[in-house]
Amino acid sequence: MTYDSILTAIADPSRRAIFEDLALGPKSVTALAAARTISRPAVSQHLKVLEKAGLVAARPVGAARHYHLCPDGLAPLRAYLDRMWDDALTAFAAEVETQMENPNA
Repeated sequence: MTYDSILTAIADPSRRAIFEDLALGPKSVTALAAARTISRPAVSQHLKVLEKAGLVAARPVGAARHYHLCPDGLAPLRAYLDRMWDDALTAFAAEVETQMENPNA
C-alpha cells in the first residue's frame, strides 16, 4: 500500500471514525453501524475502502465478520511523514547554520 491510498481512505470522516473505533478492538459490521447514523451497507462500503488500503482486515466469527486494524497498516504513511519531517529538520538546520555564518545578511 502507499501513503496516498491510506490518506484517501481516512480522509472521509465516517471512515476515519470507523477506523478509530476499531483501534479500541475488533467489531462486527452490526456493532459499527449501531454506533453511527449510517446504514450497515454504508459501513460495509467504508470497511471495503479501509480494507483495500490495508488498514483493516476481517475474520469470520460465526455468520458475522469481525473487523480489526492491521498492525502495519499505517506504516507507509508513517514512513512518508518521517521523511517529510526529516527533510524539514534538515532544511531548518541548514538555514540556522547559514544565519549563524552570515548574521548581518
